[in-house]
Amino acid sequence: MFVAKGKKVKNIISISPDFKHVLSIKENTESGDAVYLRSYYGILSRPKERLPYKTDGEFKVEWLANDIAAVTYKTVDHTIQQFIGTYGDRGNGRSYYYVGAEIHGRWQGNNVEVVSHSEGISVTHNGKKELFYWDHITQFGTLAVVLMRHNEEIWTISLNENFVADSADSEHTTGEISLYQATMKKISLSSQ
Repeated sequence: MFVAKGKKVKNIISISPDFKHVLSIKENTESGDAVYLRSYYGILSRPKERLPYKTDGEFKVEWLANDIAAVTYKTVDHTIQQFIGTYGDRGNGRSYYYVGAEIHGRWQGNNVEVVSHSEGISVTHNGKKELFYWDHITQFGTLAVVLMRHNEEIWTISLNENFVADSADSEHTTGEISLYQATMKKISLSSQ
């Protein structure tokens, strides 16, 4: 647990839409340190990992699927960052896979196109195209990747619940992905 005598601790808690998962983050409001907690044995939890940037106390949680939570937060140096809590799998559960490889190819939605290829992932949104090289992409679990520009998160790509991960058959991908913009403003999700 994140316990410090005389320190102020802020709890960020969000329950998944299907009530099966709990996202829990404890923030030390004096230092800006925040720790992601993972549930174990029902109601118990323990620290899983520290968020990489010191926070300024402002968080926004959005469930992208029943098992994917996007936590968008501001840092003390005024950048926007994201942490993705993942609680599931789109494969057979027996092996790790890379989201970028699983979504290889072209995906289209309303005013948006996502292309995953050998150089990285490009996103075209409202006619503006941007390429994110692989070294600017961070994977969270087996369900999501975050695309970064200048050390700031810009987009999250998550695998929808109907997506079937099958590395052996990347030419016949089944399912959909979601593209989520990293912003503190309230926005709606867009599925491709």
